[in-house]
Amino acid sequence: MAKSVGVTLSEQIHTGLVVDHKLVGGLRRFPEDVEDYGGLVELHTEALVGKICEQIFSAANGETEIASVGVAVPGLVKNGVVEEAPNLPQLKGARLRDLISLKLHEHGIATPVTLLNDADGVAAGLAAGHGKLDSTIRVWTLGMGIGYGRYPFAPGVWEGGHSVVTLDDKETFCGCGGRGHLEGIMGHRSMRMRFLDMEPEEVFEAAKAGDQRCLEFKRLYHKALAAATASSVHMAGPGKFYLTGPYVHFIDLPMLRDFTQQMVKMSPLQGYSLEIVHESPEIRVIGSAVSAEQAAGL
Repeated sequence: MAKSVGVTLSEQIHTGLVVDHKLVGGLRRFPEDVEDYGGLVELHTEALVGKICEQIFSAANGETEIASVGVAVPGLVKNGVVEEAPNLPQLKGARLRDLISLKLHEHGIATPVTLLNDADGVAAGLAAGHGKLDSTIRVWTLGMGIGYGRYPFAPGVWEGGHSVVTLDDKETFCGCGGRGHLEGIMGHRSMRMRFLDMEPEEVFEAAKAGDQRCLEFKRLYHKALAAATASSVHMAGPGKFYLTGPYVHFIDLPMLRDFTQQMVKMSPLQGYSLEIVHESPEIRVIGSAVSAEQAAGL
């Protein structure tokens, strides 16, 4: 059976050896200390590449016959290049696939490296974990930003978090500077800018307690996600949508379904479904490895 290594970058580097779509030997993390989370942004590109490769060597555990390596990063990825990376700005423009491949070759690991968007890695991991590797699935990841992942991989930009969901001129909270974006409503940074006196958790707690301002935002939050989901259905057809990420607990699924049903009325398009799942770093790592194996034709 092919041995692959999956890697994901976020606040930490998570790495693992994957055999037959299962994690073998546990998950490796850098940095390990919770107080150092977010420290990756302080590393320059060469240092970050070095840390990624160190984690790959550790996960390989002395093996040089590694069939493929998949590296999932937050941002816009195309042909092995990180074209945009708001959360890891030192990677913008980096030919990350080539940099990692060269460093691995120097240490005796000559294997194809696949670079992918982190939300696509989540989609592939969920497909593997739910026995849907022969199906098309889409996933919304709700965290610091809003990610949109698709499995199987298809060429495209897929920056679904920047879907335009409102024409309100005042909706300018998205970190990219764009107006009316989904992430400008649902992203962690955007919510903190909108509610300068409250944290996102407090906003939804206040909505539950009946605070009118927070209730109105909760409806806007769900309408925005429904609009982006409905747009995806209208462009690519119905199918399975998974909702996951650190802030998925903010989702009121009946409310989201109701708003989405109001927006998708053509009967041939109503065969979609929405499901909340609690993913993990393990799922992301497995998804990165699965994506690399498929890209390598394994």
